[in-house]
Amino acid sequence: MPVFDYDPPERFVAGALGQPGARVFYLQARAEGRLTTVALEKLQVAALAGRLDELLDEVLRLSGGTAHVPAVAPAELTDDAPLDVPLAEDFRVGTMALAWDAERSQVVIEAQEVVDEDDVDGSDPAMLRVRISAGAARAFTKRALQIVAAGRPPCPLCGQPLDAKGHICVRLNGYRGGEAAS
Repeated sequence: MPVFDYDPPERFVAGALGQPGARVFYLQARAEGRLTTVALEKLQVAALAGRLDELLDEVLRLSGGTAHVPAVAPAELTDDAPLDVPLAEDFRVGTMALAWDAERSQVVIEAQEVVDEDDVDGSDPAMLRVRISAGAARAFTKRALQIVAAGRPPCPLCGQPLDAKGHICVRLNGYRGGEAAS
């Protein structure tokens, strides 16, 4: 299967389409007229953003503050633009990996296609590999966390996401939260 390699991309972002509660999440990389879009779960976006920040914080800590890693996202790298079109999903992400390339002072992000257990031909899964600067990684993280947080508000009782019509709240013994009592 193909490896979509961006070293470095002109743009690498997380994005979501749809209404809260029914959104589809994507990673998108663009460079030199190429565009790769992969779908993933909201939790995968949140995990990637969290692990990126942890990795960068650890690199900064281990270097004693000498590494070229900004503590926060540089304002000039902020990207609030919508996802690029056409939006054509290249594959769905199964596993992800992160690494720090100390020689180039870059973060390496790999997102591998979900593997179907029934796949008997044994072909290698597709992969998106992106190499970005520490500043670009901080900007990616900031945007990704904003996108994840832009979903449904949490229930004040149990913390689960609220639907427009409420939800079955475990703290209310199975009664719907957010509905008027009859």
